[in-house]
Amino acid sequence: MAKRPQPRRITLGGREAVALTLEEYEQLIASRRQIGGQSARVRVLAHEAKRTEQLLHDLESLIGPPHESCAHEPDTTCLRCAVAALLRRHRTPSP
Repeated sequence: MAKRPQPRRITLGGREAVALTLEEYEQLIASRRQIGGQSARVRVLAHEAKRTEQLLHDLESLIGPPHESCAHEPDTTCLRCAVAALLRRHRTPSP
């Protein structure tokens, strides 16, 4: 791993500051843009995850509890039961 460059400290008007070369300044600005872009993507992904979580919750509410006729059969061909099982499987956290 490359060594982190040490800043060149200067004093301007009695205040401590850091001096950068033009190349270092441009690299700093480019890094800030990259981080800003990544932050925006993370916000979008977080929003999509919340919407997906709400969709799953709404689907669970819509499906409701198992029917009496197929509650005892784990591998049923009932679409409602298959969707409910799929939702339960994805709600359970993976180890």
